[in-house]
Formats: sequence, C-alpha cells, structure tokens
Amino acid sequence: MSIRHIALALVLTFSFGFLLFAAFGPTGFADTEVSKPEPRPKSSVSSKSRNRTVPLIVEEPAETPSGMVWIPGGQFMMGTNEGKPDEGPAHLVELDGFWMDQHEVTNREFAKFVEATGYVTTSERQPELLSIKDDSPLKDIEIRPDMNVPGSVCLNSKFQAADYDPTKGAYSWWSYIPGANWRHPSGPDSSIEDRMDHPVVHVSWPDAIAYCEWAGKRLPTEAEWEYASRGKLSKKTYPWGDERNPDGKWLHNIWQGDFPVTNSADDGYEATAPVGSFPANTFGLYDMSGNVWEWCADFYSPSYYAQSPRRNPMGPTSSYDPQEPDIIKRVQRGGSFMCSDQYCIGYRNSARMKGEADTGAFHTGFRCVVTPSMRNQGNSTTNSDSR
Repeated sequence: MSIRHIALALVLTFSFGFLLFAAFGPTGFADTEVSKPEPRPKSSVSSKSRNRTVPLIVEEPAETPSGMVWIPGGQFMMGTNEGKPDEGPAHLVELDGFWMDQHEVTNREFAKFVEATGYVTTSERQPELLSIKDDSPLKDIEIRPDMNVPGSVCLNSKFQAADYDPTKGAYSWWSYIPGANWRHPSGPDSSIEDRMDHPVVHVSWPDAIAYCEWAGKRLPTEAEWEYASRGKLSKKTYPWGDERNPDGKWLHNIWQGDFPVTNSADDGYEATAPVGSFPANTFGLYDMSGNVWEWCADFYSPSYYAQSPRRNPMGPTSSYDPQEPDIIKRVQRGGSFMCSDQYCIGYRNSARMKGEADTGAFHTGFRCVVTPSMRNQGNSTTNSDSR
C-alpha cells in the first residue's frame, strides 16, 4: 500500500513495512473497478499457430503519427540474469512493430486533454482506497477524516538523515501533500506555468488510460517498453550502452549526491527536466532512462518472465506482489529523477517497478503507443496531434 493509503488509514495497526510495497516510489489506480482487470492490448496474432507462420510487422505500414516514432518489429533478449530477482530470467521476445511517443506526455499535452474532456485526475478527487483486492482484510480500513482531502505523494523537502526511521525504511522521506496534483506538482503553492514542456506527474494508472483513450492510443506493454528503450543496442545496461557516464557526461536525469538528503543536480535538474533535454536513443526516443517513471499496461508479477509467451507478450492476467499480495499493482519502467546509484538504480533497461494504480506521485508519468491494428480499426491520434 502506498503512502497515500497510509496517510488516509484510520486503523494503523500494521507497520509501514507491511503496508507499503517494498520497492521504490509509491504510485498507483483511480475511479475504475480495479477488481476487474482492464482489457489488455489486443495482439495482432490470435493463436500459437499463427505466431509461428505470420511474419513480424517490421516495415512502417502508414504515415508516422505526429510526435511519435516507428519502432520496427523484431526480437530481443528481455530482462537479465544479473539484476534483481524479478528482472529474470532473460528470455527471447518477438514483437510486431508499433509507434511510440518520442517523449513522455507533457503538462502541455495533458492540459489539452483536460480542457477537452473536463477530466479530473485521481489526486484531485476525494481519496478512495481502490487498489485493495476485494477479498483482502485491508478493505476494512477507513479514511482518516483529517486526511480525507485530495492530494498526492511528494518528497519530504525537510527530510534530514537524522529523521530516518528504520521501521519505515524508504518511506521516511515521502509525504502525502494535500493539494499536490498534476497542476501543482510540489504542493498547492507550486505551478506548472514554467513547466509546460516537463512530463506530467501525479497521474494514476487510470489517469493515463483516460488520456490514451482520448488520444486514440494505449499504454505500452512492458515488453514493448523495454524493446523500445534498448533501441538498436543489444543486451546493454542503458539505452546508450553499458557505461553510465560516457566521457563524463550525464545522459539522463537522475539523482546525484547524498541520497535522499542532498541532490547536487550535476545533470542540471533537481526535479523533472523538460522532455528531450538529453540525447535520444537509437530509435529516436527521449528520456527512456530517468526523468519520471512511466506506466505500462501490464499487471505486475515477479515470476511472469518464466512463463511469458515469446511473441507479443501482454503480461499476466492478474496482479501478484508477494510482498503485498492484497494490493493490485501495475508495472512502471524507466526510473526517475529520484533514482540514485545509492538506491533504486531503476534507470537501467531491465529495471522493473510495481505501483498500485490508485496513487500518483511527483515522479510518475507515462507515454503512449499506437499499433498498426489500431490504425486499421479506425483509431486516430488527431486529439494529440496538435502539440
């Protein structure tokens, strides 16, 4: 359960370590029926026999949608046997080609969606505990009246090393901030007026889904995301190779300094950076490492790689996190400006994150994809073309 949930809980008879997921960065769902899995992206191949006979879609079949890049179909080795346990086993995956947003969805783009639809994000609504499974005893937790106000999760700007509580672990430096949302990323007194080209943050998984539906797009599967991140380089640690700082240069927006007390911002950014501030990978995609965590379509399961189909895997049919089996979680990828070599290291190609979908955070965003089948079915991207 995220800090958002902890801050809202009336009955706190559990420890932070039990209630919070033991990875990095709280995130999460909105006002959808989370006990019922969202439809997974449709595969362009309907059976195993067709998988063996239908060639991969490699050549771009139509004009590139505005702001997107064609990712040609192919095969790659997904995951690693040398990372964290849920990053393996490394396994061969084949994917049909697709288009992906060149960069993370920005505040400017998200504002157009909100203006057109009147959509209200999770962090702007009265809090609800929606990512708890229906059969969980945690369903009985009630929202504390004094915290029953819209808000989201931010870094505790006043955190000092002496404030670290080993019973809370990483969550010692997180705070639920009333009034924090995509329009006010650091709290009610902050603004996005000078951040319109920064990635939108404080978006839950359903917030991202709502934007995708409006734009005629969808979230990438985890396999699509990793394939796109690796680009034309095989089995590399980062989108550009194996060296984190080639020639002493920072190629992504992450944390430098004494984490989480002092951020020296050697890369030029203390928080989010405008999209495209660092070099693109070999597919022409920006910020596939660092800046903000990006939601994927898949439910999270640490053991899925061992049973993943070879062609166009779409993730497990339900969520399972052994550390918090009562919480429904989705995959996030790419790391964020909060990732440090002293902690998390989520900015590697193979690194995985899991987040409960009803919680956003100030380091969580997303980007979208479009498949040839979506174009063939008449879906358009006209809503997001006017960037």
